[in-house]
Amino acid sequence: MIFFKLALPKTAVSLSFHTSRRLTTSFPLSASRLSLSKVEGYSPRSFTSCRLFQKFSCVRRQLSTIAMGEETEKSSDKTYNSPPDYLSEMTEDERYLFDLNGYIILRGVLNVDEIKRANEAIENHQRDMIERKEDALRNAVKGTAFYGTGVGRKDMGGVLEWGEESKVFKSILAHPRLVPLFHGILGKGYRLDHHPFVIAQDKGAEGFQLHGGTVDCKSGIYNPDLAYTCHNGFIRSSLLACSVILTDHNPGYGGFCVVPGSHKSNFKMPSGMIDGEKYKEFILQPTTKAGDVVLFSEGTVHGSMSWTAEVQRRVCLFRFSPASNVYGRSYFGNGSENTVGWPERMYEDLDDAQSAVLEPPYANRLDRPEIIDAEKGKVNISSRGMRKKQHDRDMFGTKYF
Repeated sequence: MIFFKLALPKTAVSLSFHTSRRLTTSFPLSASRLSLSKVEGYSPRSFTSCRLFQKFSCVRRQLSTIAMGEETEKSSDKTYNSPPDYLSEMTEDERYLFDLNGYIILRGVLNVDEIKRANEAIENHQRDMIERKEDALRNAVKGTAFYGTGVGRKDMGGVLEWGEESKVFKSILAHPRLVPLFHGILGKGYRLDHHPFVIAQDKGAEGFQLHGGTVDCKSGIYNPDLAYTCHNGFIRSSLLACSVILTDHNPGYGGFCVVPGSHKSNFKMPSGMIDGEKYKEFILQPTTKAGDVVLFSEGTVHGSMSWTAEVQRRVCLFRFSPASNVYGRSYFGNGSENTVGWPERMYEDLDDAQSAVLEPPYANRLDRPEIIDAEKGKVNISSRGMRKKQHDRDMFGTKYF
C-alpha cells in the first residue's frame, strides 16, 4: 500500500491506494544503442562546442508516496530489498497536487546507501563550504523570524565535479523516479539551468526571506522568468527547483518553507509576510526525510526558516528549465577561456540521458536529445526532415537557422 498526504494550512487530507503490478510502456523505438554522432545534423559538443551524447528507448517510474508537507509512515532508515518499479508518466494525482500547491514532495527517491554516499561526499569537501557572514550576503533581515541567531548559511558548489563521489548527485539529472515529473512540468528535452549546489545550515543559522513568485512577492511585478502556466491540462514552469533532502526536516526544525498556491497569486505580499513576521499560518515548513525530493516551481513563493536542530541541515538544490527556456548562463563556460559548455568534469561518467540534460537551450525539433528510458540512459533525437534541414543549409550556409 502507498500513502500520500495533502497538507494545507488548517487542513489535512490522507489518501491511500494499491498498486499490484509493474507498469510498463512500450515504444516503437527499440534500438539498443544509436550514437548521436551518427544522426544527421548532430555533432558532439554542438552549439559551439557544448559536449554531448547518444541513444534510444522507454521510461518507467516508481509509484512511491506523494506528499505535500506532512510526514508519512516511511522512515528514513528503511531498507530496500528489491529494485523499485517505475511508471512512465506523471500521474493525475501528482499533476493535481503540483498544480494546486506549486510544489510536490516525492518520498524515498534516494535509498539509505545513496543518502550515506552523498553525505560522505559532502563531508569530504566541507572545506569548500562558504559561510554567508557578510551583511551583503545575508538572505534574511536581522531581528526577523528568518534570521536565526546570526550564524550564516553555508553554500558549496562543484557537486557534479567530484568524480566517483558525484555519482549520486549526477543520478538526479535523469533519475527514473523524477523524469516523468520533469517531463510533465518542463516537457521533453528539459535541461539543467543552474549549477547545483549544497545548502547547509548549522543550529541557529539564518534562513532565506520569502522570494520568488510568478508575480514577484515583493514588487508585485509579473516575472516571466519564473512563470507558471497550466492550459487544458498542460503544465509548464519556466524554472523548476529540485531540492534533494539529505537530512531529516522534522516539525519545527526549520529549513525549506513555502506558501502553497502562491504560484497563482496576482498580487504582491502584505508588508511583513516576506520576513515571516505576519500571516505565519500561511507559511508552511514541510516535514521531509533524508532521501525525499521536493520539486517546486520558482513561481511559487518560498524561502527557508532558520535552523533549530542540532544536526546540520543539508540539501542539494538543482534548477531545471524547459528545452528552450533559460535563466542561468553557466552553459556558456567560465567566460575567461575559449571554451563553451559546463565544466569538463561534469561530463565524466554520464549516461546518454544524463548528458542530454546538460544541453544548452534550443527547440526540441532542432536535433535535441529527449530522454525515453531513464533507467537505461537512452534518448531519442527530435528532428526536422532531412530536406528541410538541407534547405536551411542552402539558404543560410549554417547547420541551423
